[in-house]
Amino acid sequence: QVQLVESGGGSVEAGGSLRLSCAASGLPFWGYRMGWFRQTPGKEREGVASIRSNGVSTTYGDSVKGRFTISRENVKNTLYLQMNSLKPEDTGMYYCAAVEEWTMGWVLSSALYKYWGQGTQVTVSS
Repeated sequence: QVQLVESGGGSVEAGGSLRLSCAASGLPFWGYRMGWFRQTPGKEREGVASIRSNGVSTTYGDSVKGRFTISRENVKNTLYLQMNSLKPEDTGMYYCAAVEEWTMGWVLSSALYKYWGQGTQVTVSS
């Protein structure tokens, strides 16, 4: 049974930082592309960042480029999202997601991903 468990969310003031983690189990983590998504009520789930199975290639949404960094430790089956210079518009529920590396499609589209975590809330106050 595949499980993705996010942690590290919380409340922070604008300009602050948070580091999210996603612990994966029940799948060969080294063979999966991973992504971070976020969602606020009434809006579609937005692709934040994605990383290939080998950790070399990354893709970011325009709104987070230069502020967020996605990374992974395959030996620990863990995905990370370092978020710096946070803004109030970064507020939302953050989800990690996984899909087999060979799956074709836009890597920041939620439709591509097969497995999802339950999410961790991030709140940024002005």
